[in-house]
Amino acid sequence: MEDFEPLVIAFCCHYCAYTAADLAGTMRLQYPSNVRIIRLPCTGKVDVRHLLETFEKGADGVYVAGCLEGDCHFLNGNFRAKKRVAYAKKILEEVGIGGDRLEMYNMSAAMGPRFAEVAREMTEKIRKLGPSPAKKAAHSS
Repeated sequence: MEDFEPLVIAFCCHYCAYTAADLAGTMRLQYPSNVRIIRLPCTGKVDVRHLLETFEKGADGVYVAGCLEGDCHFLNGNFRAKKRVAYAKKILEEVGIGGDRLEMYNMSAAMGPRFAEVAREMTEKIRKLGPSPAKKAAHSS
């Protein structure tokens, strides 16, 4: 289990979290290479279906990273995302994958160190949880 490297998918807002990831790179901050970033115009565009399908397609953990609350470029997209993440977490719990494999974070474009910290936190959390049960179900069918 210690050699398990989780696949973590980060859905990032173009204006804030994606820019924070870019800043982390510019600052040469280290974060796990197993975090894959999907850039969105706004986290409000992420749908519950997208979150669930990400697990079906092999992700061990997923997080949505949007603007700070009250600073969304599309006014309330990050609030929509927060509700969708909460709903998806319930579904993941009910189907046995585990709601704790999905999280929502808020950060500004200037928070490069925070982006790197979140990437490390999520990777470590998922590493401790082990491979997603969805992967085991896909291999057994």
